Amino acid sequence: MNEATIDGWDASEVMTKLIGPWSFDRVIEGQATMQGIAIFTPLDSGRLAYREQGHLKLANGTIVQAEREYFFSSSDGGFSVFFREDPPLLFHEISLSASSGGALSGCASHLCKCDDYRSVYMFLPDGTFVVRHVVSGPRKDYTMNTIYTRLS
Repeated sequence: MNEATIDGWDASEVMTKLIGPWSFDRVIEGQATMQGIAIFTPLDSGRLAYREQGHLKLANGTIVQAEREYFFSSSDGGFSVFFREDPPLLFHEISLSASSGGALSGCASHLCKCDDYRSVYMFLPDGTFVVRHVVSGPRKDYTMNTIYTRLS
């Protein structure tokens, strides 16, 4: 396998570089925005716990507290994301490679009943990363973009 390295993001070290706190800004197009803090905490052998908390502002102006948790597990040249359930349920597997514009990126899809999730992770040269989910189906239809910035 070709090892992908782009200005500080290396496919084999992404999990290590994620550890710690990040601020995030999220836009759920036409529906809501969210700002908050996400923390990646080491667990065991190549796994991280992900927990986000923040304020979700709905299109009608209502603001609510929101949170979400996942598990990230390292894999050869990427990672897998699991819903934090018992037992954990696979959301998607991301295989990373160098992409245009100087980023390290990977994509995946996930079918949730009849709704299709298409996800892209982009690790950018400036140290930030972006997660984009495009969801379509009979029950859901939205695009969600989240930008993560490292907190000191």
